[in-house]
Amino acid sequence: MTGILLIQLGTPDKPTYAGLFPYLRQFLSDPRVIEVPRLIWLPLLYLRILPFRSGASAAKYRRIWDEKTGSPLLHYTQRQTQLLQEYFPHHPVRFGMIVGQPSVRQVVREMVDAGVERLIVMPMFPQYSATSFASATDALFRALMQLRRVPAVRVVPPYYDHPAYLEALAATIRDDLAQLPWEPEHFVISYHGIPQKYAQRGDPYATHVVRTTRALVKRMGWPRTQWTQTYQSRFGRAAWLKPYTDDVLEQLAKKGVKRVYVALPGFTADCLETIDEIGHESREVFEQAGGEHLKNGTCLNDHPQWIAAMARILREEGHGWLTDSAPGQVAVPLTATSATVGLSQGNTAVAECKRL
Repeated sequence: MTGILLIQLGTPDKPTYAGLFPYLRQFLSDPRVIEVPRLIWLPLLYLRILPFRSGASAAKYRRIWDEKTGSPLLHYTQRQTQLLQEYFPHHPVRFGMIVGQPSVRQVVREMVDAGVERLIVMPMFPQYSATSFASATDALFRALMQLRRVPAVRVVPPYYDHPAYLEALAATIRDDLAQLPWEPEHFVISYHGIPQKYAQRGDPYATHVVRTTRALVKRMGWPRTQWTQTYQSRFGRAAWLKPYTDDVLEQLAKKGVKRVYVALPGFTADCLETIDEIGHESREVFEQAGGEHLKNGTCLNDHPQWIAAMARILREEGHGWLTDSAPGQVAVPLTATSATVGLSQGNTAVAECKRL
């Protein structure tokens, strides 16, 4: 039996200090995310960062937490999994989190115990970065190292320039724009940032970002003077990929731009960085500098064209492994383990960036 596994970053269990502390501890302990010697980083993490950042992050999560569905990232990952299952009714589709629950390790073990002999894995990060995509594959292979019977594995490569992904992005943005009561004067295309030194060491993330942006603006028909590509979510004092989103928004407002739409192609589901960081914090920056309207773009989420795009990407990677099916058929279930319960519960790169 062939199974499909989506790997997403993860989310805290609750928007509280107690919920954020273990989440941030696991996330910020990942050497893929923080490339600092452990003897230097871990004391700083435990003595200074976690005690203070856990409370501040919890307050931000409370602003985006839904009373019924909880974490937006978890909610939409569940939706993506459920809807994708309709495309592959004869293959179990599951998701696992790098950080938090359900863990990749737990879900992989349950899938193998249920009879999965071939596994197709899709990291939910369109552009490759060691901080995200490689972290996902690390979690996958650590899980496989714990198994006696290891399935055959195929990992979907980065899909930053895949036509199906790009068309889904464009469709999502067009739907957003059609609902706005005002017309944007400028489009900011914001991606999660990484430290510049990571790119200088060979991380191709910025190159992938540039290629996504070029393909997207061509599809949208935006003239070069009407859009700016930026990076957000900077952490620490080191220089990150530029320009920074908030700096660009402030500059646009000071130049007299009143209406801005922020597209978010690097995020496949709404999360803290898209809803609160852009929709709340960056909006404040823009308005304080003289702007009037800022719309944080809706992520791909459960848009029908994105679900169809995921199915196409998986079908291509799973050639010979997957039974082609139409949506709406009944899936062959796995044993009702915690994996199923989780569904219901809820450098070159820098040079290219400069040329853009």
